[in-house]
Amino acid sequence: MTKRITAYILIISLLLMLAGCRPNPYAGYVKYSDSFFDSFDTWTQVVAYTKSEEEFNQYFEQIHNRFQELHKLYDIYNTYEGINNIKTINDQAGKQPVKVDQEIIDLILFSKEWYQRTGGKMNIAMGSVLKIWHDYRTEGLDMPEKAALPPLEMLEAAAQHTDINQVIVDEKEMTVYLADPEMRLDVGGIAKGFATEIVAEEIMAAGLKSGIISAGGNIRVIGVPYDGVRAKWSIGIQNPDESIVSNEGVLETVFVSDTSVVSSGDYQRYYYVDGKAYHHIIDPQTLMPGEYYRAVSVIVEDSGLADYLSTALFLMPFEESLALADSIKGLEALWVMPDGTVKTTAGLKKIMKSQGATNSLK
Repeated sequence: MTKRITAYILIISLLLMLAGCRPNPYAGYVKYSDSFFDSFDTWTQVVAYTKSEEEFNQYFEQIHNRFQELHKLYDIYNTYEGINNIKTINDQAGKQPVKVDQEIIDLILFSKEWYQRTGGKMNIAMGSVLKIWHDYRTEGLDMPEKAALPPLEMLEAAAQHTDINQVIVDEKEMTVYLADPEMRLDVGGIAKGFATEIVAEEIMAAGLKSGIISAGGNIRVIGVPYDGVRAKWSIGIQNPDESIVSNEGVLETVFVSDTSVVSSGDYQRYYYVDGKAYHHIIDPQTLMPGEYYRAVSVIVEDSGLADYLSTALFLMPFEESLALADSIKGLEALWVMPDGTVKTTAGLKKIMKSQGATNSLK
């Protein structure tokens, strides 16, 4: 009996040794990173595991170039020679349809679909209202002593020109027409995430299997880390009261693979009027900055959807916001309440560091 037990122990020990000696499937992969700051007014970082620096540089160049192209297409402020972009559509409002690239058609159709599914909480046709806020915020930042709120009557007048049904898309002719001459599109609540998803899908098709594209608050992870140590990527969710560069800046860490993590909050773009901060996420109903939360983070595969919903969920009371999040397959969310408390969807707890989740392969 003693010999049999000893034999079992030896077999188990041998199996453990063999498991420990199992070859690393990611041997030969090296981590590289680079960044740029010339697209979507944000710092974009690319991290990837590749077999050579040359391979990484090829992927990085493709990512960088594509972001620049999409930035120009979705730009509402600048005109580019030979390109019809969102600004072109706005400039031709009430005049004529504008022939555009497929990426613009796709973004507008996506936004119109989710406008209906979210009860109009995120409306790309609110450009006339958002421009007023943008101008007042810019002046308030440039000349704090003159900082003021936009007059409500001015906002209400602009809000008469935000009917998304007046955005006419002709898929056959590849045109977009704003039937209301006073309407303006503003795709700032989705463009960066939508572009990130386009780039991620294209770079995966090109062969990248392990990496992260972090475009400001939009993070798209590809595969798992090819380091033989971690089973998932560690993504920090920012504390609205702290800078993300400090340890205190990370409110929570989630462990993910093949998905997106996108956050919207009152800490990103704001200005002060009479000592109170007014941020850039404007409620279509009140025409004022939303006040339900400090921040909302969304975890779902599609980065465009994550970007769109991080804004939509931010502008809903919690029970309504939670119900919408729970209704979407594969989506998890985290809300930072005004008092700093945190609420989450039930499934998110399974990947939260504070709830005992880990990214270790062991």
